[in-house]
Parts: sequence; C-alpha cells; structure tokens
Amino acid sequence: MKATLLIELLTEELPPKSLAKLGLSFREQMQKALAEAGFIDAGNEGRWFATPRRLALQFDECLESQPDRVIEKKGPAVASGVGADGTPTKALEGFMRSAGVEFAQLEKLNDGKAEYFVARQKKTGGRIDESLAGMVEAALKKLPIAKLMRWGAGEEQFVRPVHGLMLIHGARIIAGKVLGLDSRNVTRGHRFMSVGVIDIPRAENYEAILEKEGRVIASFDKRRAMIREQLDHAAGKLTWLQDEALLDEVTALVEFPAVYEANFEPEFLAVPPECLILTMKANQKYFPLMDGAGLGAKLTHRFLVVSNMKVADPTHIVTGNARVVRPRLADAKFFFETDKKTPLSARIGKLSRVVYHNKLGSQGERVDRLVKLAATIARRIGADPMQAEQAALLAKADLVTDMVGEFPELQGIMGRYYALADGEPAVVADAIQSHYQPRFNGDTLPQGPVACAVALADKLDALVGFFGIGQIPTGDKDPFGLRRAALGVLRMLMETPLALSLPELIDDAAASFAPELFSGEWRVASAEFFRERLRHMLRDAGHDPKAVDAVLALDPARIDQVPAKLAAVKAFALLPEAEALAAANKRVGNILKKVDGTVSPQFDTALSILKEPAEQALATTLIVVKADADAAFERGDYTASLLALARLRKPVDAFFDDVMVNVEDAALRANRLGLLATLHHAMNRVADISMLSS
Repeated sequence: MKATLLIELLTEELPPKSLAKLGLSFREQMQKALAEAGFIDAGNEGRWFATPRRLALQFDECLESQPDRVIEKKGPAVASGVGADGTPTKALEGFMRSAGVEFAQLEKLNDGKAEYFVARQKKTGGRIDESLAGMVEAALKKLPIAKLMRWGAGEEQFVRPVHGLMLIHGARIIAGKVLGLDSRNVTRGHRFMSVGVIDIPRAENYEAILEKEGRVIASFDKRRAMIREQLDHAAGKLTWLQDEALLDEVTALVEFPAVYEANFEPEFLAVPPECLILTMKANQKYFPLMDGAGLGAKLTHRFLVVSNMKVADPTHIVTGNARVVRPRLADAKFFFETDKKTPLSARIGKLSRVVYHNKLGSQGERVDRLVKLAATIARRIGADPMQAEQAALLAKADLVTDMVGEFPELQGIMGRYYALADGEPAVVADAIQSHYQPRFNGDTLPQGPVACAVALADKLDALVGFFGIGQIPTGDKDPFGLRRAALGVLRMLMETPLALSLPELIDDAAASFAPELFSGEWRVASAEFFRERLRHMLRDAGHDPKAVDAVLALDPARIDQVPAKLAAVKAFALLPEAEALAAANKRVGNILKKVDGTVSPQFDTALSILKEPAEQALATTLIVVKADADAAFERGDYTASLLALARLRKPVDAFFDDVMVNVEDAALRANRLGLLATLHHAMNRVADISMLSS
C-alpha cells in the first residue's frame, strides 16, 4: 500500500543561520535511504519543512512494504578464490560466510577484465516499520552539525534538545524510537498562538493542520516568500534594504511572520549610515528603509521588524522594538563622535602593538611595507605616489578605533569617514575604504589609480608574506583569505585594466621582507597558485577550457592582455587551418624536445642549405608570415597575429611530407631544426596552439 510518509522532530530553538541547510540535508539523506531501500522511487524528492522548533519531511507515494529484491554481492576473483585442488581459498570462505551462501550457490561473472564470484540472494521485502527509525537515526548523524548537545540524563545528542517525534504512514503511527523518543501522532504549534497540543490524524494533512491550528507556517520557502511580500507591502514608497542572508535568518527565527514598521529619532542619521544599518541588521535583525534605490539611496529613520506574532494592535511590538534599538544607535553615535576626536595619523603608533602574524610582525610593520609597495605600484601606473603613500599609511589606522573594535565589518569604511573628518583629500579617503576590495566574488573593484595601488599592495603583501613563510592554502583551508586576495589581484589587473607585470609585482612585494624570513620554493608555489586561480576564474567566466589552457601555458606576465589573447585563440580556432596547424605545432614541439640542448630560432636562407623545394617554400613563407605576425603582436593585435599563421598551413604540411629533419649531415640537420624552432616561436607567441589539437 502506498501512502504519504511524515517524519517530524520537535526541538528547542534550532540555530537560525543553518536551519535551511539542516532541513535540506535531512531531506537528502532520508530520500536517499528510502529510495535505496525501495520504499520510494528514486525521483521522489519529497518535501522538507523547517521552523525554529522543528525539522520535518513528507514523502508521497511511499510503500508500506519493500518489493522483494535480489541482493548481489561481488566476491574474490575466480583465480584467487579457488585453489589448485578446486577447493575454496580462505578469502573465498570468508566471503561466503559474510554473504551467507554455500559454494554451490555462487555464480561467476566476467566484467571484461577478470572473472569473479558473485553471491545472489533473494530478499523478501520488509515493512517500513522495521527500518524507518534506524534510517532517521542514521540520517540525523550525517547532518552538517558543528557542535552536538546532550540533554536530560540520557546519552542522546543533537544540535538542540529534541522533545517530540512523529513517524506516520498515511493514518498509521509507525512505532519506533529516535533519540530516545517514541513516535506519536501529536505535535505542538506556535508558542503563544497555537490551540495547544495538535493531533495529526493523517500524514498528508500535516502542513494544513499545523497552519490552521498551530499557527505555524511549516515550509521554510513559503515563510520566506510571505516575509518578502509583507516587506514589499510595508515599505510602501520606500525601499527595504535587500539582504538575502538576513531574509534567510529571520525566516528561521519566526513560525508565523508579521511585518511591522518602527522608527528611531532622526538625530541618529548624523552617524554614517553603514554603522546604523549594521547595528540594525546584525544586532536586531531589522530591515532598514531607504529613500530611493541603488547607490543614491538614503537611509531613513524608519525600519521594518519581522515579528513572530500576528496581532490586531501591534503598538507594543513596535514601541518595544524601537526602545530596544535606541541604545544600540546611541552607542554607535558615541563611538563615532569619540573616534573623530583623535586623528587617524595619531593612531598609527598603536598599530605596532597589534600583531599581524607572529612571523610577519605587527600591523605597524605591515603598514611600513604597504607604504613602500603602494608608492612603487603608483609610479608604475602613473598615480600620485605621495597620495598612495598617505593612503597606505592611514589604511589600517581605523583598526584601533572604538567603532571598528565593536564592528570589525566596518574596517576601511570608517577609515574613509575619519580621513575626511581629518581633512584628507577625497582620493586618499576613498583609497582607504576601497583597499579591501574586492571583498568577495563579484564585489566592485577599487576605482582610480591611487586606490588600485593601495589595494594591490595590501593583497600582494599578504600573499607574498604568507607564501614566503609556508602558509599556503591546502584543500578547503584558507585561514588568511589568500584565494580571495589572489582573485582580487587578478581581477584588478585584468578588468581595470592595469599594464603591470605580475612577476614584477611579486618581486616588489618580496623586496620589503627580510630575505632570511622566507624559505622553500615559495616563488614557484605562488606563481602556480596565481595560475590556477586565473584558470578557474576564466573557466567560470565561460571561456573554452582549451583556449584557457593554451593561453596560460605560456605563463603570461601581463594579466591585462589575457582577454585579448583568449579572443585571438577563439578566432584562430574557427579557421579551417587551425586543427592541422595545432597538430603540426605539437609535432614540432616534440621534435625539438628530443634535441640535446636548446635550438636557436634562426636558420640560413641560402639555397645551398635549403636544398628541398618544400623547405625552401616553408622558409620563404615563414619569413613573410613571421614579420606580419610579429608586427601585429607588438601592437597588441593578437587576433591578427594568430590569423596570419593560416598562410603556413600548406608549406608546413608539404615540409613534413617531403623533408626529413634528422639527416646525417650535421649542418643540414641543424639548419632544419633552426627552421622548425623559428616556426615554433612564431606559432606560440600568443598561446600554445598545440593545446587546441584534439
């Protein structure tokens, strides 16, 4: 018999930031277990529910009993499973015991590589009552829970104490024990608006009954949509600050959402809006209301509260939330006014007491390095080195302010406000804020040459410093955010764009460190790190992997030139001659690799040396094509440089058809190798086109 299966755990308040992940993971684990056991179809994904005090699942069309199945178990190879006398070896005997079969019951199968023994057993389908509780227990142990809790006198553990369990198939309670609790058909609704204990007579009615009697919207996605709709309505002509992470968090905090508007005194708007917004979002989970949208939007003194209570008169809720937020805003105002009394320049000395890393010194020592490096980079890109030095000098000073001490997320942002209050030029203040950018994937880049110089200095100093002392990211571990820093450097160089050599920038950054501090092949490791980050970045942007590999194979120093080189490779790949030239390039490369020493890319054009018509034709054509390709390359027209190579198709094919390279005549062999080396050099200035060969 098929019916709806319901599973619910009633808990104490679950961690809001991970609630959705817990619900999804629970669904995935149970769907997999039920499908593998044959109780549901593999495509039956079911539904998941998650509220602050429950995790629940619902699977329609769930069988009461599994279908009969044949269990197949693979054993040892036949060659190793039977001795010379035809009797089972110890390995095969162990397999037969584990599978519960006799020798006569074994079958033999050949997978194309070897013949092996197989044990097949017909297993009568069991009832879901026999295994459901165990499946739930196993699924719960696989959930992404960082820290488990114990409660009461028992040994059960979960992310929060569990106080209720429902296992229902259709109208029938499935007996079972999970986390020490027996299954029942009752649950609880909203803490204040529910009718009390709620009976669930049938599994398929769970969501509707919980909403009607319990005043709980069980579906996470439905609650989220309700909150978004109510926020839109309550905002009216204003705009609520869009924050998907905050929306997820408040969805996980309420069971029956209701949105109300509150406000604070307009005098607090004298504080930088970032401070007020962060206070409202991080501490109170409020949605600030903005007058306008986008970069021109201004913070108002009104905000929206997502409450867990829907009431006819929300006056107490509104005034209560306004009263709670006021001291937070007052603190922010106090921090701001107090911080402004001490100029950023007077705070620099305190950075010498702030440890950056035990091997890389203090923040003060780091600032000294940033000042030198930012000025060097500024000169390279035509920025004012004095402004770059001043921005780098003040860039970390806000770390020792009261506001950033309370809200570390505001570092850089507050530095800009304090710099402007100190009378610093806007270009210096802007560079202080944006030197942390890009903070995340898709974040805006620093604007202006001074800001770029300081931002590059900040990221390169971190990358070179940590690579130099061997703190290289491994696997998922990247405690110092070096992957993000590398991507930031690459994006700035490529998208701004900046005509800078990445190896030279790395050398500039390394020059500020004591040489004895570094050890190992850190330069090789850092170069490979940048190359792999660039490879992933370009592939994620949709570029053809072969084209990416072809361009990066030459280890380009100028990252700003990479997009143009990719476009050139794309255009070249469309040529009818491309495949043949790519294959020829690979062949030439293989020939040159087998030669002892390095073959110089030059050859004698005298007819006394170029004896064969095919090599004469290749030499003549190559001289003209190389000149055109080199000229295009030097002016940055990489597409024209590569497309010029199309004229080499016929003479190259004829050369390999008619000319032997490794002849006995040493002078002739050397000249032909020189001709091929010249060809190889001409074909691989933009990219290693041999990688386009299929």
